Amino acid sequence: MKWASAASDDGDLRQAITRAASGLRAQLGGCQPDLLVAFVSPHHAEAFDRVPALLADAVPGALLLGCSGGGVIGGGHEIEQRPGLSLTAAFLPGVTITPLRLANDALPNAAAEPGAWTRYLGVDPASAPHFVLLPDPFSFDAEGLVRGIDGAYPGRTTVGGIASGGRESGSNVLFVGEHAQREGAVGVALSGNLALDTIVAQGCRPIGDPMFVTACERNVIRALDGRPPLTVLEELHDRLEPRDRQLARHSLFLGIVMKEDREQYRQGDFLIRNLLGIDQSSGALAIGALVDPNAVVQFHLRDADTSSQDLEALLKRHREAEGASPPGALLFSCLGRGQFLYGRADHDTDLFRRYMGDVPLGGFFCNGEIGPVHGSTFLHGYTSSFALFRSRDS
Repeated sequence: MKWASAASDDGDLRQAITRAASGLRAQLGGCQPDLLVAFVSPHHAEAFDRVPALLADAVPGALLLGCSGGGVIGGGHEIEQRPGLSLTAAFLPGVTITPLRLANDALPNAAAEPGAWTRYLGVDPASAPHFVLLPDPFSFDAEGLVRGIDGAYPGRTTVGGIASGGRESGSNVLFVGEHAQREGAVGVALSGNLALDTIVAQGCRPIGDPMFVTACERNVIRALDGRPPLTVLEELHDRLEPRDRQLARHSLFLGIVMKEDREQYRQGDFLIRNLLGIDQSSGALAIGALVDPNAVVQFHLRDADTSSQDLEALLKRHREAEGASPPGALLFSCLGRGQFLYGRADHDTDLFRRYMGDVPLGGFFCNGEIGPVHGSTFLHGYTSSFALFRSRDS
């Protein structure tokens, strides 16, 4: 297995492709890539439909997967707020790559049995596939898709990101094979001699104490440890430091524990979800997820320092556990990270390089990030979801 990644901020798309493809060839050293992952900024929107043909000429023989991105990541660098093209290529001996072109109107419903999902995707569960998915935000139910894949392919890993850069239906583009399309979802299923590890950095730190959900209905929490959530929040607010009180006004979230067989919880144990509203009369709290009775939850805050510390801790833990660096990686990062959050480019990619070394890393800034938390796949926000690829036999 061999990976390569390159990027260009040239304003001319043809020239950007020529330069990035030259970088790939230099890194691959004669290996013929099987997969080419491409992300293109909206500055090149007029040429979106020509991208598959241009890339087929520049990197012949590789299956194309990609989409538009509000910012792109390539060669371990982040290109934001200017023209950008990212190309990441992989030579994958012993790996079967199945392209996916998915339409929302054929998507099975949430209650469908696993066979409906395997027929929809056309991928045999016996092949033990991993999935990389790129849905359009305006025309496709990404959350329904990842739930369906989890049910039909238990124990497999799904990663990806929601296409970005466009502001209305039809303004994003998705690429798979020789096709460019403006709706639905695209992806690949990867099976055979490939292992896929993930790092999902949600960028939050806990405040207060873990609590049990003692009364709830779907996504509405009516009691935490027997008390109205509003009362709990008011008391928590009074105990916070002044800076955290300021953060709580606009960067307060709820973490749901996904692994409850512990006495203490750490990064990666929580699924972070938005607070949608509070009923002042009852004190009930609505959040952006379904909640089960007796679930353990804890309030969280997010800022640049916290986000940086969270990612660094997860990268360090992964490096210590795995030892060797992966041959290649993809990064699906939120549009709200990058320069917007940190005030400079390359924050997440620099941290990745510090702990993983000079690993080819490509990706884009997404409208939502797909990645697992303790074995279940979710659509996230404000997250950096890394996919780390290696040979299964290594």
